[in-house]
Amino acid sequence: MLNVRELEAFRAFIECGSVTQAAERLNRTQPQVGRLLTSLEESVGFRLFNRIGKRLQATPEGWRFYEEVDRVMRELQSLSRSAEQIRSGVSDHLRILVAPHITNALVSPALAALQRSSPDLTAEVASRVRLDIETWISLEQFDIGVSVLPIDNPTVEVEPFLTTRAVVVMAQDHPLVNRQAIKVADLFDFALVATHSRSLLRQQLERLFREHAQKPNIRFEATNGLTACQLAAQGLGVALADPFVALSTGARNFAIRPFVSEIELEYGFLYPIGRARSPATQALADAIRIAAQDGIAELGMQ
Repeated sequence: MLNVRELEAFRAFIECGSVTQAAERLNRTQPQVGRLLTSLEESVGFRLFNRIGKRLQATPEGWRFYEEVDRVMRELQSLSRSAEQIRSGVSDHLRILVAPHITNALVSPALAALQRSSPDLTAEVASRVRLDIETWISLEQFDIGVSVLPIDNPTVEVEPFLTTRAVVVMAQDHPLVNRQAIKVADLFDFALVATHSRSLLRQQLERLFREHAQKPNIRFEATNGLTACQLAAQGLGVALADPFVALSTGARNFAIRPFVSEIELEYGFLYPIGRARSPATQALADAIRIAAQDGIAELGMQ
């Protein structure tokens, strides 16, 4: 059986980068942390560290082990919080799995609205990027997830709640800003800011251009939609974006227009199979629906 204190020391070492900083984080001495790390390495039976002079450096095996340790320690922390909440009689606690832009645009206002009517509400919000959501579904303990669909995972029930269109983001002085809506043909002569090649919107944008025998003039590429919107706002090109990504920037220094095409974005709730939904879970889902409709109305896309 692995020792929890040894796992805590290992996690702290990896995240802090040195025994000294790990000791400070754990309020222990350096020799104590060093002994815990040595004992853990003996227990697992493989090298966690390379010793370079007086410094320790994690091995590839050590990094792989850390990923599992981090998952287990987060679950233990969640278990401790759950025990405390049960002991103190707290029932309105939610564990939410969500993409970052959905947190900003939908979950944050929904939680704020919900707490006004349920002041004892508490929540843990785990933000995971869309491409990793399906992996995290199997790793996280959560009551409700919110994601762009499709999600194909047998461990969750998917409940769609909104279908909307993509938007085009541009600087306020862009030549297309006077259009009420943007069609794909409007983009042929302009520089584009695109998300990475694995993103759904990037793939759909390239498909639309191929259907018109055109090649998109992608001048800048961003790892996420939020960055793409920010680059577009600076006049570096036009970005095709999820409407809630555009809203989540919080900025108003760019123009947003509906994108007229068959591209649709569907949002859904994710619920663990076989687990009853608490009143707090259902209340949050209802509040998110309202926040989504408010966001769509703000963009004039109803």
